[in-house]
Amino acid sequence: MPVTVIMPERPTYGAVEVKELIKKYTIRGFLYTVLIFALAMGSYLATVKIESGGGRKLKMAPIQKIKLDQLPPPQSDAPVEAPPPQQMQEIVHHGPASRAGTPVPVPDAEITPDMQEFAAMDEMSRASSEGGDGEDLGGFAENIDFDAKALEVEAPVEEPDPDDFIAVEEEASLDLPSLQKIVKYPDLARRAGVEGTVYVKVLIGKDGSPKKTIIEISDNELLNKAAQEAVMKYRGFTPGIQNGQPIQMWISIPIEFRLN
Repeated sequence: MPVTVIMPERPTYGAVEVKELIKKYTIRGFLYTVLIFALAMGSYLATVKIESGGGRKLKMAPIQKIKLDQLPPPQSDAPVEAPPPQQMQEIVHHGPASRAGTPVPVPDAEITPDMQEFAAMDEMSRASSEGGDGEDLGGFAENIDFDAKALEVEAPVEEPDPDDFIAVEEEASLDLPSLQKIVKYPDLARRAGVEGTVYVKVLIGKDGSPKKTIIEISDNELLNKAAQEAVMKYRGFTPGIQNGQPIQMWISIPIEFRLN
């Protein structure tokens, strides 16, 4: 017996609707992409044209042709003579006209003309032994023969970093009990019953004097200032020795604060 199968109507929603939307928006996206690409290319071409001067070609310099028989003569290898020496001019030194020298007391009758040329006391330090032209500008005479010895200036010693390792023959040292005796217990810490240890890192100079301090470890901030002040007042440090010479270096010192 034949069976009749009733087919459902084609739906207008779900996958069918999604397919229609994909088709529509794909076409729209393609058109937008083509339009954006055209605008970008147009902007690029316009920019290139503007930067290149509107497409104008640069004018080249004219080429001049010359024949072989019109070439200039070759340069001569003969040495060039030096120009004749100029006539030496008299050198004039500015400065006090009087000459510097060691004044010697003599009677007026024995004063010779050259003695009268010696500089007065206010000109002595600025005049030369030959004398100047009299144009005294208030400075030194130009023909003073200064001793041109170079001054030896000691270069500043670079301060080491607190965390740097320095290889030495002898470490910087101190008598810790002597330092501990000059530590002043802060009154506020004493009243509060605060105890503890402060590790102070101090830079010891070449002469054994403390240069600066930093707090390395501290049990309580109330104790820090007193520990640093005691270290800076202490004068019993021995500097570190490197290659037989004293150097500046950092050392760490524990300062104890204990209530009796």
